[in-house]
Amino acid sequence: MRIFNQSPPSETETKKRILQAAVRLFARSGYDGTTTRDLAAAAGVAEGTLFRHFDNKKAILIQVATEGWVEILTDLLTELSEMGSYKAVAQVMRRRMLNIRANSDMMRVCFLEAQFHPDLRDRIQLEVIGKMSVVAEAFFETAMEKGVYRKMNPKIVAQVFLGMFAVAGFSQNTIGEPNASPQEMQEMAEGLADIFLNGVLIKD
Repeated sequence: MRIFNQSPPSETETKKRILQAAVRLFARSGYDGTTTRDLAAAAGVAEGTLFRHFDNKKAILIQVATEGWVEILTDLLTELSEMGSYKAVAQVMRRRMLNIRANSDMMRVCFLEAQFHPDLRDRIQLEVIGKMSVVAEAFFETAMEKGVYRKMNPKIVAQVFLGMFAVAGFSQNTIGEPNASPQEMQEMAEGLADIFLNGVLIKD
């Protein structure tokens, strides 16, 4: 039976559906392998509706990847700020790795497509990573002032940490196994945290 009083989706809801469809299709078929017709069909809207919300397909990719990076790094920095100990990096790393696995489509788009689109990479660097690096730098500077971490350039430490996190987050497609168990992911998180906190040289 048709429901006559059902409200049409709002503009915000429609845009959200388009972005969600884009994540799925870009992750599965890649940006270049996805047409605007594919996006419209997956989102359940007319193709013209896409262009009412976005200038073009590239604008959709940029918003998807930018919002994805904001979410990834905001969650990471929030966890850092709530750590019970400055040495609890492994626990933070493991939780973030598990979260990334649960959102693998978004991560695939964020990590892979940025490699092939310099304008997207520059946008992410300017609007997301640069700003997040400032927050991470302040975190590590505080740890140094408290005598937990040795005195170093906090900006470099922040950049190394965020880079290490990026590798860990995409580890199932780089240095890890696609179907790694929680125990294996824990071991990787602890190993990365140990390298970050202690380095690899034997101390005299």
